[in-house]
Amino acid sequence: MTTPQDDAGVIAVLIERFEEQRLPRLLDIKAMVDRGEKLADHDLAFLEEVLTDAVENGPRFAKHPEYKNLAGKVTNLYHEITEKALANEKAG
Repeated sequence: MTTPQDDAGVIAVLIERFEEQRLPRLLDIKAMVDRGEKLADHDLAFLEEVLTDAVENGPRFAKHPEYKNLAGKVTNLYHEITEKALANEKAG
């Protein structure tokens, strides 16, 4: 069983990784799909990795309502990317 201190440490690391690595890449991918580009296999793999991590860490963040707004924004960004990527694929 994890302690609140364990959760706080893990969350701090996850937030730092998100800010320094994941968010910049997500924003780059968003810019690509907004330009009408299709996603490459490595982009899709990255999105899958982000989603898998979110599902795995969801229960940890659920215990901390102060992160609810951030989680909503990230979920919205992911949704925007995937919807636009799908539209780009359908467009040809």
